[in-house]
Amino acid sequence: MRRLKTGLIIGGMAMVVTMGITPLSLFPCYATEWAEIEARGKLIVAVKDNTRPLGFRDPDGVIRGLEIDLARQLALMLLGNRDAVEFVPVSNGDRLDILHRGEVDFVIAGLTVTPMRSRLVYFTRPYHFDSTSLITRQPSITQLADLRGQRVALLQGSSAIAALRHRAPDVTLVGVDSYQEAMTLLATGEAAAFAGDRTILTGWSQIYPEYRVLGDRLSSEPLGVAIAKTPHSGRLLITLNQALQALEQSGWLAERRAAWGLTPAAP
Repeated sequence: MRRLKTGLIIGGMAMVVTMGITPLSLFPCYATEWAEIEARGKLIVAVKDNTRPLGFRDPDGVIRGLEIDLARQLALMLLGNRDAVEFVPVSNGDRLDILHRGEVDFVIAGLTVTPMRSRLVYFTRPYHFDSTSLITRQPSITQLADLRGQRVALLQGSSAIAALRHRAPDVTLVGVDSYQEAMTLLATGEAAAFAGDRTILTGWSQIYPEYRVLGDRLSSEPLGVAIAKTPHSGRLLITLNQALQALEQSGWLAERRAAWGLTPAAP
């Protein structure tokens, strides 16, 4: 992997050798940007702890997932220590509020970049492209075309409604209030498939192998790191974008996505 900056050596300070990345905190141009973070010696990051494989707790209670790996890698790149990060589990509804309250440095919690959200926070370049996809437990269903004339469950008010009406106008849509309700309909045969976020459906299939995520992707939605909009957040945004670009170009992000069973939708 290329270094984010080149031609600068800090005497007496160890460079990060993992993947050849130099911590950005060692460069003078970022000194004022990182003053508060360096003073405390760690990043504070909002994450999910109930959304496999982005962020979830394993049977031992340890938080793991793609976004957890990313937060640790950013801590390594920015502070030189992958353990210099404090995770703050957050609900979907509190992901932006926690930024505005100043309780975290940034959010890596399955946030889709949308025009509405972009008015409230800054987003980095995407670290993953999610998509609307379908999951089923019926062996005869292997692609979207196999659902013709069948019932497909999806969350009430979901963006998947428009995608399915466009791509599969001949299916019957069945609104549900939760993923658990959708699972019940699939288990009883009252619905042939369920449409939802591919990341969540992938985690579902990892827990319940009898379910399969179909290859069809009905949309493409970027996931980005969110930071608060402040007079001084521009440099933080640039720093994170440089780090994410380096991780993408090096193949690190692709390797971690594959390790967690995720492949990005075409942007």
